[in-house]
Amino acid sequence: MSNPVPNNRPCSPGNPRVFLDVEVGGEQVGRVVLELFADVVPKTAENFRALCTGEKGLGKTTGKPLHFKGCPFHRIIKKFMIQGGDFSNQNGTGGESIYGEKFDDENFYYKHDREGLLSMANSGPNTNGSQFFITTVPTPHLDGKHVVFGQVLKGYGIVKMLENIEVKEEKPSKLCVIAECGELKDGDEWVAPPVDGSGDTHPDFPEDSDVELNDVEKIVSIAEDVKNIGNNLFKAQNWDMAIKKYNKALRYVESCKDVTGDDNIAKLNPIAVSCNLNIAACKLKVSDFRAAIESCHEALEIDPSNTKALYRRAQGWQGLKDYEQALV
Repeated sequence: MSNPVPNNRPCSPGNPRVFLDVEVGGEQVGRVVLELFADVVPKTAENFRALCTGEKGLGKTTGKPLHFKGCPFHRIIKKFMIQGGDFSNQNGTGGESIYGEKFDDENFYYKHDREGLLSMANSGPNTNGSQFFITTVPTPHLDGKHVVFGQVLKGYGIVKMLENIEVKEEKPSKLCVIAECGELKDGDEWVAPPVDGSGDTHPDFPEDSDVELNDVEKIVSIAEDVKNIGNNLFKAQNWDMAIKKYNKALRYVESCKDVTGDDNIAKLNPIAVSCNLNIAACKLKVSDFRAAIESCHEALEIDPSNTKALYRRAQGWQGLKDYEQALV
């Protein structure tokens, strides 16, 4: 499901912008761009900015580089937040600030009143180090306890992707890492288009594009373009890359989920059905039968009598040797 960019407060032109390039399971998934509220919490903002650039050298306490590069998101709680910043122990027990091990709470001017806010993790009053979290829902119970010092400007879809990673006791099942990070200057590209040789020039997440998410015509045009790129990859038997493109096309379609009107739905639903069917076909090719069945179910929710979906679902059950289900 796609989500709106959460920056509903005016951005201050003088505030620093930083980026986190994220990898999941060794695969690059995209960039999160953050504004740091240096105009309100300058000390806290400067700590995070310098940890993004790595310019402060080694930590006095940890002896490790004061740098988020290579640092994991070690804790994820759905419908709450994603947490990272422990560059020393990488499990939530370490890290330090650029000022020393800990520094005091600067102020509690901003509240945790929406998704996409950047706030300091701590172990009690005045224990700020390098660990941080990004909210995925309003968290008012943290007001007065944690310092809000920034917001997501671009890449909130990546935050939501991380939020939905499978976890065991709040630890992600796949390694979710800040592969690169730094400060953005005026004129720098915030979100680069994918560079995968497919010819795809559209941002991976619709909320990072310049298209209005209620502009059905433009969303349909992009989704069709990305789907066709997926079709070319399917013909080349590049199943994994094709699946990524079909899922991307679905993200664009789903970004219009609140749009009403039979005409609009008639334009969006066929793309969603087609992409789910194509994902199922790819999954069958790599013998991932359960995933193929799930994609068929997604298609059948939209078009319950779709013969391709019924046929490919039966192929999935046959692959699992559940012949009784295959006949349903």
